[in-house]
Amino acid sequence: MSAATQATALSLREASARLAAGQVSSRDLVGAALARIEATDGRVGAFLAVVPERARARAAESDARAARGERRSPVDGVPVAVKDLFLTRGIPTTAGSRILEGFLPPYDATAVERLERAGAVIVGKLNMDEFAMGSSNEHSAYKPCHNPWDLSRTPGGSSGGSAAALAARQVHGTLGTDTGGSIRLPASFCGVVGLKPTYGRVSRHGVIAFASSLDQVGTLGREVWDAAALLGVIAGHDPQDMTSSRRPVGDYLGGLEGGAAGLRVGVPREWLEGEGLDPGVAKAVRAALETYRKLGATLVDVTLPHSRYGIAAYYLVATAEASSNLARYDGVRYGLRAREARGLREMYGESRDRGFGPEPKRRIMLGTYALSAGYYEAYYARAQKVRTLIRRDFDAAFQRCDLVAGPVAPSVAFRLGEKVEDPLQMYLADVYTITCNLAALPGLSVPCGLHGGLPVGLQLLGRPFDEATLLRAARALERETGPLPSPPLPE
Repeated sequence: MSAATQATALSLREASARLAAGQVSSRDLVGAALARIEATDGRVGAFLAVVPERARARAAESDARAARGERRSPVDGVPVAVKDLFLTRGIPTTAGSRILEGFLPPYDATAVERLERAGAVIVGKLNMDEFAMGSSNEHSAYKPCHNPWDLSRTPGGSSGGSAAALAARQVHGTLGTDTGGSIRLPASFCGVVGLKPTYGRVSRHGVIAFASSLDQVGTLGREVWDAAALLGVIAGHDPQDMTSSRRPVGDYLGGLEGGAAGLRVGVPREWLEGEGLDPGVAKAVRAALETYRKLGATLVDVTLPHSRYGIAAYYLVATAEASSNLARYDGVRYGLRAREARGLREMYGESRDRGFGPEPKRRIMLGTYALSAGYYEAYYARAQKVRTLIRRDFDAAFQRCDLVAGPVAPSVAFRLGEKVEDPLQMYLADVYTITCNLAALPGLSVPCGLHGGLPVGLQLLGRPFDEATLLRAARALERETGPLPSPPLPE
């Protein structure tokens, strides 16, 4: 194993420890990450943009701080990457769409700003489904992303690049967004840890909107520690985001080793007894639940009776909000413009027709219909009422348990092309994850085994702003079962 490969094999926790001990430099880590990206990304497709000169300059600054004993945070000097939904000043930001091709933002998203203030080194922007609309990363306008465990399979979406880059050992930590499972599903499919915090825990300022009442910024890492450390850096109130919470940020690393003893783990019977769940996935999830029992946790049966309406409610709320948010892309102010169009109306139509792919168009039409006169009460308003019932189901469950556990997805990673012609089957990949967003809860995916040689993720959902308990529980399982082996991606 080469020195570069050894460096990229480190988790964020391990890389941070070696930087703190002076055993490795940020320039070494960044150089290894850039070399790994160059060697592997032609097959993986995790990156839409790489910024080597900027990354090396930031690494040199980090090493200079380390020499002065001024390391800013656990992520100082560590190579990371962010989903191409985050505005990055001077770095192309496309949201995976042709309509923003070549767009250079004039400012950074708050999460990006906080990462760089903490000393993290951003090496590039990550592939994604267009405007975060998809569960397989096949809706990227630029190229599909491949799962490093099996290059013929999806890494999940929409934050497919964020999970695949970690599984491919290209960087040590990533940021993604989660509107209906877009962090947790890729984390499950790629065998990494993915955390969607409570709505309002992390600022959405400078993050291109899909569905504003559902979108949430989150973190991914190879270990639970990694996701917790990144969250500690980016969490907290931001006056530029009106939905940002003023609640104090917890010490996510401090309680990480608290173990599972005494925890009450709720198991929804609807998730493990319903149709469509792969028996191999169910077996891995049940084994993880039994591990919690052995570690001193209590398993509690809970019910989420309205979860069966989650898909329908989600795809009304999300598409309605997408219809509103995507109206701003009209070819006038930024992005693609049909310059040969005759007149303003034609320019609007031509620009949007060329710029948006099939999935955004589908969701814009669905959302516009749901919001139209005569249909608003029948569709969007009713979906919001169902959303309230789903939140009440979770409130009742949390009277009996500290967290809810179950599968992330009905299956392991499916093959590229398998569901792209059947949108409904693609939407059903999120059947276990969307209720978390509708109820504005924190959710986490942690690897719990392999099925058919592919990773399976265990989903943990918690009370609002109780990310610390989710991280503690995930770490207890991780410590007991050990990490997954590295995916069989050749050098």
